[in-house]
Amino acid sequence: MMNWDVEPILSDKGLTFRYIVSRYSEERYMAIRDDAALLILTSLAGGAKHGYAMIEDIRLITGARLGPGTLYGAIARLEAEGLIESLPSTDRRRPYEITPAGRRHLEAEIGGMKGLVAVGLRRLRRT
Repeated sequence: MMNWDVEPILSDKGLTFRYIVSRYSEERYMAIRDDAALLILTSLAGGAKHGYAMIEDIRLITGARLGPGTLYGAIARLEAEGLIESLPSTDRRRPYEITPAGRRHLEAEIGGMKGLVAVGLRRLRRT
């Protein structure tokens, strides 16, 4: 189901309406949110990092760049779930590290993907 919002804005020609169409269904939003969490956990499995360092690490791993809103929203959820924790910092950048629970979660997620990847590769070879 698509979300349609109407937002009035002012332009040089008077009041106009801009229609904003959500690019993602609710299911796709959930997938993006979960993907961001998995990417952050993967990044932190390589060592503690602050937000910008995670963005750059994820870009190097995947070629995709997480926006700050996506990154920090996922960080807040992961921290609330006890999967990552912030470390003391002497400057404005706050480093995070993966917790033992976060490592177990990441291992379980990756383990579940192995089967999916194996089936996908087998099916691609058949065609």
